[in-house]
Amino acid sequence: MAEFDYDLFVIGAGSGGVRASRVAASLGARVAVAEESDLGGTCVNLGCVPKKLFVYAAHYRDDFEDAAGFGWTLGDRSFDWPSLLANKDREIARLNGIYRGLLVDAGVELIEAHARVCDAHTLEVGGRTVTAANILIATGSRPSLPDLPGIELALTSDQIFHLPELPRRIVVVGGGYIAVEFAGIFHALGVETTQLYRGPLFLRGFDDDVRNFLAAEMRARDLDLRFEANVGSIEKVAGGLRVALEDGSALETDAILYATGRVPKTRGIGLEEAGVALDAKGAVSVDAFSRTSVPSLWAIGDATDRINLTPVAIHEGTCVARTLFGGAEAKPDHTGVASAVFSQPPIGTVGPTEAAARERCGEIDVYRSTFRALKHTLTGREEKTLMKLIVDRASDRVLALHMVGADAGEIVQGFAVALKCGASKAQFDATIGIHPTAAEEFVTMRDPV
Repeated sequence: MAEFDYDLFVIGAGSGGVRASRVAASLGARVAVAEESDLGGTCVNLGCVPKKLFVYAAHYRDDFEDAAGFGWTLGDRSFDWPSLLANKDREIARLNGIYRGLLVDAGVELIEAHARVCDAHTLEVGGRTVTAANILIATGSRPSLPDLPGIELALTSDQIFHLPELPRRIVVVGGGYIAVEFAGIFHALGVETTQLYRGPLFLRGFDDDVRNFLAAEMRARDLDLRFEANVGSIEKVAGGLRVALEDGSALETDAILYATGRVPKTRGIGLEEAGVALDAKGAVSVDAFSRTSVPSLWAIGDATDRINLTPVAIHEGTCVARTLFGGAEAKPDHTGVASAVFSQPPIGTVGPTEAAARERCGEIDVYRSTFRALKHTLTGREEKTLMKLIVDRASDRVLALHMVGADAGEIVQGFAVALKCGASKAQFDATIGIHPTAAEEFVTMRDPV
């Protein structure tokens, strides 16, 4: 490959792009990565990491309230939004430095500039032209906004992490996990919060029991959750913003956050001109190995709009590097991917929904348990936990596991290994639980509903 400047040129130094670069370099490839923004991509800078830090901050409200039931007396307390932002920014800066170090230590050339594809092997980057045997698109995604009057007054999740002051009132528009998480965060931080979703029930694609259960729990916390509510316009008025709904009603608020979806960040980097096929949303069309319609160009992560999760992008990037430089094709495995929603209470899930499992397997057994966690017998909090197993009746294999409750993500991550190994319900039943924990419920459910 000596006729090219690089064996692999990566556009985007998010989690997927960085992993692909490092693995490729470790396999002997000459690698460069271009990034025009902060290292680490959306996850580190404007997504998973800062969002989870905000979730931790939000949980202290419950912790303070619950402490009395266990004999603790707390004094005056208050929340300082600028302190949270400053501490978050310091941690993000530390992570940016770690990503830089990982690339440098791996021998990857980092070019902090915009890159554009010219053809199958040529790029313009930082004012110069370079060539590469293979080019990897790992540019991620960005928030999308609808076209409606006053939309320029709305915030996106990119801006919310740098909001100079905490609003007294906020309207969150959207029904996906980003909207659900931010509604919970702001509500717990003491902001008067309303969440609007145009459909009959949020979190489309999740199990229906999970969706209904979380909606009930959020409303039990007095969060104003409104379904089949569509915004018609936004306008600035004295003292804030006026949000007019299509049913004729209106809300007044200090801020409005639009979390109605994300689109692949693939426009303006020469892909169409180079002959790379994109779908209507701008997602790069790829085969099972992440190769595009141009054989020397590859794409991973949110740019492909497959499963838009950081660990999936990392997995895809690893597979591309091994396919190109590891001596054997490596196809990413998108089955059995566990995920979490850091709502309040949180969701953890792995495997298909009940409806999807019925369609796929026909005869299934469903095990479901709803209970009040031991902790809340002393706090007085009425919060419930939901746990659900879906089992293929013919093979006894556990197809899916869903949970809404404290530490759902931590619990489901462990069980995801069991499902990946093909565990049966009999093996779940034969596993002795750890008592007293919520997690033991998954190995003690005996009767299908």
